[in-house]
Amino acid sequence: MDLITQGLVGATLAQTAARRVELGMATAVGLTAGLLPDADILIRSSGDSLLNLEYHRHFTHSLVFIPLGALVAALLAWPFVRQRLRFSRLYLYALLGYSLSGLLDASTSYGTYLFWPFSDARVAWNIISIVDPVFTLLLLLAVLLGLRRRTAVPARIGLSLAAAYLMLGWHQHERAELAARELAQERGHSVQRMVVKPTLGNLILWRSVYLSDDRFHVDALRLSLGGTHRVYPGGSLPRLQPQWDTGLPEGSQLQLDVLRFDKFSDGYLVEHPRHPEVLGDIRYAMLPDSLEPLWGIRLNLKRPEQHARYETFRDTSRKSRQRFVSLLMGKAE
Repeated sequence: MDLITQGLVGATLAQTAARRVELGMATAVGLTAGLLPDADILIRSSGDSLLNLEYHRHFTHSLVFIPLGALVAALLAWPFVRQRLRFSRLYLYALLGYSLSGLLDASTSYGTYLFWPFSDARVAWNIISIVDPVFTLLLLLAVLLGLRRRTAVPARIGLSLAAAYLMLGWHQHERAELAARELAQERGHSVQRMVVKPTLGNLILWRSVYLSDDRFHVDALRLSLGGTHRVYPGGSLPRLQPQWDTGLPEGSQLQLDVLRFDKFSDGYLVEHPRHPEVLGDIRYAMLPDSLEPLWGIRLNLKRPEQHARYETFRDTSRKSRQRFVSLLMGKAE
């Protein structure tokens, strides 16, 4: 999830085990430890823009890395708290702060190497958006109340409410997948693959992408909490195979980058509708019913020895924002 939420989860969990006199330090250590896993975003290369994609949410988010990551966080904090906190207590707060980072990110749609080094599969449960203000606010209130009242009770209540919110996300995900499969059946489509994911900041509006007869079909699904749903069809695009016929030399850097991006995209590759030289990841878009991928790689077929260039295609125009709100409110036509 976003950095603020990651830090708040770490701070809240550390508060649950804190002694009254240590609550402030536990909060600070947990907050720091919760942020530390995302330091992998610093792994990047000016000449290879795919390197950051490959290593963000990588080994630092793995379950087996938690004890070592917590140790790093504790060592960073030790010079500041050594006069007031035993190292064993410091490590406990760092361990709690670090422990949920990978699991929280696995709950989103981006994907996390949760079981590295035993598996290089990106785990993505798609039950909450990368940014969700309701979830974040629950944790923020819990942390602030805990600090003000010098007690761990608000943290425990806040984590319980946050867990309940994730369970609601899981329920909504199941509803979205069922609605998408029913829609495909009505169209006479045989679903080969499917992904459904919540849109930014809510659990009501979802994006559905499924593969049938080598075409990706995109729809927006609005799931009211009352049990009804509404479909906004988005259209379809042909799937691109990783062996896409580009005429690239075998083993060239550009060909290797296409294969790398195909792995990152889990095979959800399409040609960008407005940029024929761009391979996009159809799972992500600014609007849930859009056929325009949010990001992709631009290929310079005349320079196969060079790396592909990773690009994002964000549309934050007023028209786009109004369309999103209309879909979310169920007022779009």
